[in-house]
Amino acid sequence: MKKEYGLMGITGLIIGALVVYLTKAGNPPNMGICIACFERDIAGAIGLHRANLVQYLRPEIIGIVFGALIAALAFRDFKPTSGSSPLVRFMLGMFSMIGALVFLGCPLRMTVRLAGGDLNALIALFGFIAGIAIGTVFLKSNFDLGAAKKSSSLESYILPLIMLFLLLLLFFKPVFNAKAGGPIFFSTEGPGSKHVPPLIGLVAGLVVGFLAQRTRLCFAGGIRDLILFREFYLLIGFIVIFATVLVGDLVFGFFKLGFFGQPIAHTDHLWNFLGMSLVGLNAVLLGGCPLRQLVLAAQGSGDSALTVLGYIVGAGVAHNFMLVGFPPPVPPATGPTGVLIYGKVAVIVGIIFSLLVGYFNLAKEK
Repeated sequence: MKKEYGLMGITGLIIGALVVYLTKAGNPPNMGICIACFERDIAGAIGLHRANLVQYLRPEIIGIVFGALIAALAFRDFKPTSGSSPLVRFMLGMFSMIGALVFLGCPLRMTVRLAGGDLNALIALFGFIAGIAIGTVFLKSNFDLGAAKKSSSLESYILPLIMLFLLLLLFFKPVFNAKAGGPIFFSTEGPGSKHVPPLIGLVAGLVVGFLAQRTRLCFAGGIRDLILFREFYLLIGFIVIFATVLVGDLVFGFFKLGFFGQPIAHTDHLWNFLGMSLVGLNAVLLGGCPLRQLVLAAQGSGDSALTVLGYIVGAGVAHNFMLVGFPPPVPPATGPTGVLIYGKVAVIVGIIFSLLVGYFNLAKEK
């Protein structure tokens, strides 16, 4: 037990240090690594949305998948399975991404934003905990999406192969339509234009994926286990990530305490709360947060792979239909701020859908 806790602490320290380094080396501020934001950038890069400020093939996501795959193969954790309510999982993934982009971050970025002094992330944390608490009520009532069955190894390698294809596109940047551009789009300004050199991002992702697979790192799982079993193991990693990023931000002058003027953030508190409530609830129903879903997919879960694809498609839908949160534009630019009515409706619909999934998948006593 001491060995496991020590490994989790080391994992949190390494990931926290990588977050600070990646931020200093060129990734967007108060971000470093963000699963939801980076999958959103990938969705834009392959043309699923045309928000030209957030388009880039983030190698960190690709690295996480391959790092987890390497760990799973090396330690014999690679177990091909699928068939547990796949369409439901896809939809939960889509709504999770919408909730995350309303807040502008996944649970990992929420931790990083809070460590950087962004108090809007504190509001989101309360919502995240509330969503997880609701999810645990379903778990206590025998919620079950059905058992996954053993599947072919080929199916389990599809997501890594997709990631390999994206990696080749990142390095070779092919142009199939010289007049229209694409099919790969890269931002020339905004968050999508801020990134470290591809090899550095890839190596960082490999390290994160490998460690996350070995430790089962998951913020939602940590809060879930604390509520259900009074178990702190999974929370240790995020506590150490928070502390490491906090120290790094103080050292490099990135720390800024307050609600206003935070990078890539808005102050629409109710929707920060509800957006992350949706993410927390769905993380419990799905069996893991966005980072954990990437790791599970890499170690053979076809259901988690479909959830990841749901995240990416959801990011495209969120931007195309203006469902995302909007940070205040940098003067002299003008534009929307906070969450538009479309995003508010989408979050409410997502919460209702997730509650219905929870209710209709309660195991019935024989």
